[in-house]
Amino acid sequence: MSAGLSGTLPESKNLNISALSGLFRHTTNSYKYIFFLSILELLKDRHFIVSEPFSFHDLTVEMLTTAWFPHTFFKLSFGTQDTLANKLDQLDLNFLDTKSTIISPNKILLRSIIGKTDLRDSMRLMDFVPYRLLIPFLENKLKNVDKGAWMELEYAMPSIANNSFDECNPLYRFNSNDYKLCSSLFIHPSWASYFEQHFSIVFGWTAWNWLHYMQKRNPATPGISNKLFIPQKRDSLSTQAKYWREILTNNKPFQFRCIYSGSILEPEQFSLDHYLPWSFVVHDQLWNLVPAKPIVNSAKSNNIPSNKYFDLFVKLQHHGLLIAKEIFPSRKFEKLTESFVCDLNLRGINDALNFEILCKAYARTVEPLTALARNQGFSTDWE
Repeated sequence: MSAGLSGTLPESKNLNISALSGLFRHTTNSYKYIFFLSILELLKDRHFIVSEPFSFHDLTVEMLTTAWFPHTFFKLSFGTQDTLANKLDQLDLNFLDTKSTIISPNKILLRSIIGKTDLRDSMRLMDFVPYRLLIPFLENKLKNVDKGAWMELEYAMPSIANNSFDECNPLYRFNSNDYKLCSSLFIHPSWASYFEQHFSIVFGWTAWNWLHYMQKRNPATPGISNKLFIPQKRDSLSTQAKYWREILTNNKPFQFRCIYSGSILEPEQFSLDHYLPWSFVVHDQLWNLVPAKPIVNSAKSNNIPSNKYFDLFVKLQHHGLLIAKEIFPSRKFEKLTESFVCDLNLRGINDALNFEILCKAYARTVEPLTALARNQGFSTDWE
């Protein structure tokens, strides 16, 4: 942990902030990040009142809830040594409507659904991570404990944490000194107060660390920072819809048709389709948006379209740009089409108006992204 990063956490007279800064040192899987994020979320939900224990069951449910969005909707990898994805898959939560969940998330409902499943295998997450996370807070008490020996640390930690709770102020203690009987933990009141006072900073710092971990496990995936936590509200597409509505209203000499169904598109009866699904690119740039019949857009969902639609997609975008140049003031046209130039690596907007150049630019951009999405488990060749 660099000094600069640890320095982002507010200081405290009574607490070991350097220990908190070292939580994620030498981390090889996602458990610590998601476990600590789960503690923060449950603390916030309980208004930072810590008189009641945090059960291993509730912590497991919260970890699975936190991991569900990046795994199930965004199909991110948590790492080769990480079993969170497998544990989620074993719960058979595929019946959840991921599209409606991403648009109108209901974390309470998701927690409830996960909490009612068979968590016996998932609860094994509690066999290690609650004990390993405390190491930075109790380094001086663990000098005689072989951390590399199988289960030696886990068996020793409950009594050490409990007996040092008032002296060393570790993040939490356990409900038993016997590892085999531990089923919950009690957050230290001083830490609860610290987190309440500095919640946004601590949560942001944790998310920043998790982001860097996930970027290393998904190096070629776009928009990782937007895929770890579900947005509470998707951005409006009103500007993009108005762009295409104006084009469809002034469509002569072109007649615009849905690239998937071939049906004629009307200015007041279309939906905006993310050619590459939003859940993969996590943006609403115009170069990836085309008008489509609403029923077709709904059926396409998060699938990657068949390559047979690619030429139709580029032609529709090209025709749209030609009309846009005629009907919008030059300054507005340049602003609206900025993403074409930047994201498709064009030299300028005139390149976008040249069909051959635009087609090659789309191929350079879309083909590798499609291959990556396929490798991540997105359904491809949709028709």
